[in-house]
Amino acid sequence: MRSTAPPEVKIRREMTVVLDRRNGPEPDVSVVRAEAVTGPEITRYRAADVLLAVEVVSPDSEARDREAKPHKYAAAGIEHFWLVEMTGTDPHPVVRIYERDPVTKAYALTGIHHDRLKTAVPFPVDIDMSADALKAL
Repeated sequence: MRSTAPPEVKIRREMTVVLDRRNGPEPDVSVVRAEAVTGPEITRYRAADVLLAVEVVSPDSEARDREAKPHKYAAAGIEHFWLVEMTGTDPHPVVRIYERDPVTKAYALTGIHHDRLKTAVPFPVDIDMSADALKAL
């Protein structure tokens, strides 16, 4: 994602996102407004500065990643949410992309991506997730 991100956004891993007084989850990946990155000492971002929260589901965080976090992110106004999961016993990722509906203030599924992740929001992304591409990493 970093290689295709425009200069007005920054990609951050496992940084606290302050949603409210009692909630500060750490998405696996966050896309934040570049102006929110004011120095290397930054350890948290406001929800208003986060354009996309990405959660990678693991067995110990499955319920939080699928149920609790998406509701909290949407309620805090984060417009985009991606959920990355492995399918069955095959270590191949599936990415579900959600966009926040301004009427319901909840996420609506806009796409399920298996071999290629291609989207225009929050910025153009085109990632080859095929088995061959993953092996080449």
